[in-house]
Amino acid sequence: MFDPLGALTDAFTSFLFGKVETTRLPVRTSTGQAQAVYLPTAAPGLGDSGVIIGREVYSGKGYIYDPFQLYGQQLPAPHWLVLGESGNGKSALEKTYVLRQLRFRDRQVVVLDAQGEDGVGEWNLIAQELGITPIRLDPTAALNGGIRLNPLDPSITTTGQLALLRTIIEVAMGRGLDERSGFALKVAHAAVLNDFGSMDNAGGSNGSKTPSKRQPVLTDIVEQLRHPKAESAEAMNVDIDDVRAWGLDVALVLDRLVDGDLRGMFDGPTTAGIDLDAPLIVFDLSHIDRNSIAMPILMAIVGVWLEHTWIRPDRKKRIFLVEEAWHIINSPFVAQLFQRLLKFGRRLGLSFVAVVHHLSDVVDGAAAKEAAAILKMASTRTIYAQKADEARATGQVLGLPRWAVEIIPTLTPGIAVWDVNGNVQVVKHLITEAERPLVYTDRAMTEASSMPTDEARALEAAADAEAEARAEAMAMERQLRNESSETVA
Repeated sequence: MFDPLGALTDAFTSFLFGKVETTRLPVRTSTGQAQAVYLPTAAPGLGDSGVIIGREVYSGKGYIYDPFQLYGQQLPAPHWLVLGESGNGKSALEKTYVLRQLRFRDRQVVVLDAQGEDGVGEWNLIAQELGITPIRLDPTAALNGGIRLNPLDPSITTTGQLALLRTIIEVAMGRGLDERSGFALKVAHAAVLNDFGSMDNAGGSNGSKTPSKRQPVLTDIVEQLRHPKAESAEAMNVDIDDVRAWGLDVALVLDRLVDGDLRGMFDGPTTAGIDLDAPLIVFDLSHIDRNSIAMPILMAIVGVWLEHTWIRPDRKKRIFLVEEAWHIINSPFVAQLFQRLLKFGRRLGLSFVAVVHHLSDVVDGAAAKEAAAILKMASTRTIYAQKADEARATGQVLGLPRWAVEIIPTLTPGIAVWDVNGNVQVVKHLITEAERPLVYTDRAMTEASSMPTDEARALEAAADAEAEARAEAMAMERQLRNESSETVA
């Protein structure tokens, strides 16, 4: 019914204050439909303290990551797993991450560099830029005064030495030591330490004997295995010939390191002058055949040697980066050593970074149980582009959300899915002009780096635009999927 007084009041109000907005009735709707009203949002970042990685693709905001800053609050462990096929930017990420971490004064990094070209490791340019000489482990060079690492280095505890010897033998044999062979090895090791002065604790003896002028070496172990002492047999009430027979296979395996194709790297005292206080220590393994038994043996020796000589309670934050890490995780015996290192190092500020091409190489390998334990310790996972089948398998093992699994096959180089203890985001890695010539060392995979600067930047901008378009399309698809599911509900 017409209200004359109300109409007069509205006309007078409009004359004084302008047109009055009409009142609309409320509309009932679902959250899936209503979210289209609001601007796009992205998951919160990881804070503003640490190393700049790049920018989050959906929001465009900076992405900052540092395991030492996040440990204990957002991260239960500081270890990191990097996955992805070759040519997608894993190497560039590792190198820029290390360079940026080294800007902090309390950081120290060790890299096991298993790749390279032109006779040098992939990290050679970065080492040169920082004034550091890589520790190049090469069987041929070792015979001519090259680098040696001694498994019986006095800085390694007696227990650590025996565990390392067992690992070397088990990796070379492809099976575990039986009780008799293990007894023969233990007897030989004890006899050698007794002859040279038992070393227990880093860099000193236990005081029971005066240490020898030289370090005990693998040749001494082989000699004791071939010619065991009578008192060793008497202690267990067995015949001396039995002890010799039990240690024969062990002696033959160690002889390969002493006088075989791997001689020169492990059969002498540790090379003097290795600077363990340098901010960056690079072990160049590029001269070792990646598919040979030497690689996991070498990684085991380096890992244990570093555990006893490099990791110290001095409040420094240390990063141990291993390329081709499947050599570690895929061997049950080596994986057990590194599993202990990860547990021990966490208390002393160690972040372990493992770089692997395919997760299936690890979880389907001989060390599936050990690999699962190490993967569980890696609270940070970075996944670059993979084929759809591989992405689904990776997502199932790592527990990634469905949207992340779907986007992995579409990722362009330089963009990865980051899962930081359940905080999953898509991140574009950014490289500065100063870093570019240092991180792109593989000419076969980085032809764009030799192009004129303007052209290279144009290609990079086009790739960024394509990646952002794909990300927006994926976000819109998820939104429509949510709307349809809620409508059906």
